[in-house]
Amino acid sequence: MHKKQRLRVYKTLIFSSLIQIVTFSCAPKVDQGYDKERGFVGTISISGAFALYPIAVLWSEDFKKLHPNVRFNISAGGAGKGISDVLSNMVDIGLVSRDLHPIEIEKGALPIIVANDAVIGTLNSNHPNISSLLKRGLSQDELKDIFVTGKIKKWNDLDPSFINKNIEVYIRSDAAGAAETWAKYLGATQEELKGIGIFGDPGLAQAIKDNPLAIGFNNINYVFDLNSKRTTANIVALPLDINADHKIDAQENFYSELDSLTNAVATGKYPSPPSRELMFVLNKGHQSKLLEEFVRFVMTDKQQAYLLDNGFVPINKELNKKENEKLLASELQTDKR
Repeated sequence: MHKKQRLRVYKTLIFSSLIQIVTFSCAPKVDQGYDKERGFVGTISISGAFALYPIAVLWSEDFKKLHPNVRFNISAGGAGKGISDVLSNMVDIGLVSRDLHPIEIEKGALPIIVANDAVIGTLNSNHPNISSLLKRGLSQDELKDIFVTGKIKKWNDLDPSFINKNIEVYIRSDAAGAAETWAKYLGATQEELKGIGIFGDPGLAQAIKDNPLAIGFNNINYVFDLNSKRTTANIVALPLDINADHKIDAQENFYSELDSLTNAVATGKYPSPPSRELMFVLNKGHQSKLLEEFVRFVMTDKQQAYLLDNGFVPINKELNKKENEKLLASELQTDKR
């Protein structure tokens, strides 16, 4: 099966089994040994951000082709769960899609940046004023007044020609990197976002698809089809009116097709936040040769190369080198212990 087809299957799987989160307290931990006959042996347990889950599954499959005696337990449960699980040693890698807090660093979190992506605003494609909204976009201040202050409550508060109906705001109910990144763009925290809470990225995307008057935010991979490079049925990306002139200018118009959007993320045309770095977070006190081998594997040219085909943006060579050096420094500290 093609990588892009597999990625689509994995997104469907996590949508249909969101509640079936693996209990990692019973999962086997990484085997520290390297067997000369069998090579790397052990189990790597991973949990965390929905944003990174699909590509982490693909990386694990490719790694197992080289190292057939390695097993993976991988679950999507939100960035908050990922960082909590890795710091409590319930998993070996936390998938994290937000900046780490100082207290998490103090507790031993070691972040390794492995990819880039973006959180994008989302609308239902059947909104009564969808054509005008896509041409107009929404500014940072308008989004803040929808998601944070609540000053803008109806669609015609944005424009008198828009429908006189309430804006149905959807946000994440779980501790999510996407929500924290979106909130950061609006000068707020996830706790300050106002709206109907939905668990998980797939659930939030589906809520938008089901409600013509909805607005929300999603990771790129839950909005675009990887084969057609277009948005999936009943959902569209909301353009950001970066210069707040109530129209989407040519330099702001890159949302209709996946490649143009990921290129905008890579070149900085799409602002950061809500574009962001995606991380594997390790626990400094609980590493292994197997774990380090896998992290280095995902940062190789081959593994980084197909990120673009799957809705992600590779990290640049300078950052890749820096993250590898960070891992090396951590290895040396591990050896000293």
